[in-house]
Amino acid sequence: MAWLVAVVLFAEALGVAMLNWVMGNLVDAQNMSLAGLDPDVMSMSSKIGGVVFGLYFALCALVALLVAVRDRQPAGLGRVLLISAAVVHGLLGAVAWALIGRPQFLFMVVMLGLIVLVLVTYDGQRGPVATGPQDTKGPGGPEDSEGPREIDGSPLTPPPAAAGP
Repeated sequence: MAWLVAVVLFAEALGVAMLNWVMGNLVDAQNMSLAGLDPDVMSMSSKIGGVVFGLYFALCALVALLVAVRDRQPAGLGRVLLISAAVVHGLLGAVAWALIGRPQFLFMVVMLGLIVLVLVTYDGQRGPVATGPQDTKGPGGPEDSEGPREIDGSPLTPPPAAAGP
């Protein structure tokens, strides 16, 4: 599943960067202005924003790819990046529902779900983990033969017998 998230995030990084670059070129070619802003500044900021946002998604895709290759959960900065990518997809999904349409909203929600699944359910375990020398005396080891124990390790004692008449 982490492979799928990595591939889609790489594609999304390219798409976002290209879309913002094209929009910057359109603003520049048509000499458009919004509320008196300089068209050159608008064009350049659109291009810079597209590159920065594209690099952000590419970095998130790299984290997802490392999760798949290493077969371990993301940790540290990688986990923070994937959490922030999930938040971004949630916010973009809300904007997509309001402004763009249902198919785009559905894409954002599916991506949000995939990223959250990588964060929450990916355990990377392929078999039992050996933590040290194993005892062969039974499922619970030598403590099973001594009887049941409480949480702190002290033995449980049977209730006292009732006094006879």
